[in-house]
Amino acid sequence: MGRPNVGKSSLLNRLARKRVSIVDPTPGVTRDRVSVFIDIDPPLDAGVGTETIPVELIDTGGWGIYTTEEGRFDDAGKDLGALRKDIEHQIDQAMQRADLILFLIDAQAGLMPLDHTVADLLRRKGLLDRVVVVANKTDGDTWESHAFEAATLGLGSPLCFSARNGYGGTELNDCIWRRLEHVEVLDQRDEEMKVAIVGKRNAGKSTLINALAGEERVIVSEIAGTTRDSIDVRFEMKDRSFLAIDTAGLRKRKSFAGSIDYYAYHRMLQSIRRAEVVLFMVDATEPISKVDQKLGQELQRQFKPTVLVVNKWDQVGDGVTPDDYLEYLTRQLRGLDFAPIVMISAKEGEGLEDVVAMAFNLYEQSGHREPTGRINSVVDAILKKRGPSSRLGTQAKLLFASQVDVRPPTLALVVNRPQLFKGRYERYLMNRLREELPFSEVPIRLIFSKRKRIDLQALKEGQNKHG
Repeated sequence: MGRPNVGKSSLLNRLARKRVSIVDPTPGVTRDRVSVFIDIDPPLDAGVGTETIPVELIDTGGWGIYTTEEGRFDDAGKDLGALRKDIEHQIDQAMQRADLILFLIDAQAGLMPLDHTVADLLRRKGLLDRVVVVANKTDGDTWESHAFEAATLGLGSPLCFSARNGYGGTELNDCIWRRLEHVEVLDQRDEEMKVAIVGKRNAGKSTLINALAGEERVIVSEIAGTTRDSIDVRFEMKDRSFLAIDTAGLRKRKSFAGSIDYYAYHRMLQSIRRAEVVLFMVDATEPISKVDQKLGQELQRQFKPTVLVVNKWDQVGDGVTPDDYLEYLTRQLRGLDFAPIVMISAKEGEGLEDVVAMAFNLYEQSGHREPTGRINSVVDAILKKRGPSSRLGTQAKLLFASQVDVRPPTLALVVNRPQLFKGRYERYLMNRLREELPFSEVPIRLIFSKRKRIDLQALKEGQNKHG
């Protein structure tokens, strides 16, 4: 934590060894708590066999972002002063729950009044025993004398560090490890279903996260584009855990207001890629837009199991029935007609358990493996009933079929003429497979290949090589 523009997001990215938080000189880019799991390596003198410590590293917004500059506008021309209390509430929540607080100052700019404000805040909260002062932007030993100005804050000697070039990285790593050496940790990173929550701006994504959490875990505002980063929030419900990823709201690329919107958009695409299930939120009070349709196409392109979450259903007039809306969505979001639909009101907390239950259902469907014999039997029966047509009268033949992967379920089909199965017949085959196999509500990836003649000489050489 620290005041704006001291390099908090850069420090997180440096320790994570990847770009997690958006880094931009515009104050106020980070607004929510952005977290990432990392492993802290033990110091060299810790002894052979000493294990790494899994740590959840949390980036926060800048404290006092609008204290001195009232009426500040973001790069889209919106007055964001109203978000100050929300941002500082998120920082306070992160501080109270942290086992260790890295308080960043800018060694090159020197101490500012806001740095003293943050130090006084930590004293009032009784958190000094958790604080390590980090003098960021100490890009070399010539800056260390400037960094030690931070000792006047009364919080101990600062650690000299540079998020830009990694100067002092070993010392910072060792300090974190020693301070957390005796803290009990539970690392569940690989045991959780990952769910990305996507949709256009103001669809209610952050409201859904907060409703599931029962607290203001992410900032909810009427200002479009409040969420810039992808926010990871972990949940446990009925003895099952999952990771929910709140993403920035999508809008037309021609409407991007600058580099921040660009990075937020690509962060959202990355979140979809790492998710096993996607909650695609649409606003029931608004018509399906080009942005919604583009997002639906992206989910199909990535073969993501998708729950269509219709938010604000309580605000729809009595003249519209669920069946009417289902028909409307099917027309507007072509290609997602197999995706289940759940009507909710995130603000009122209605339908939340149904959404979570459906997400787990799709997670299990997409992770199922079907026996090879069953797949061959089903595909063969479909082809006998209706095979692809050929102008030359060539008959399509299945030589072998097998499931080669999960999430998404991936079927490899060895056939005599792969080109006969492309296009319209592939869609027909996909629909029939959903009817016959336990993949009725998830995308299926089909891979068609032609049987290759065995190269006897290559086979003989391979046998000689391996005995």
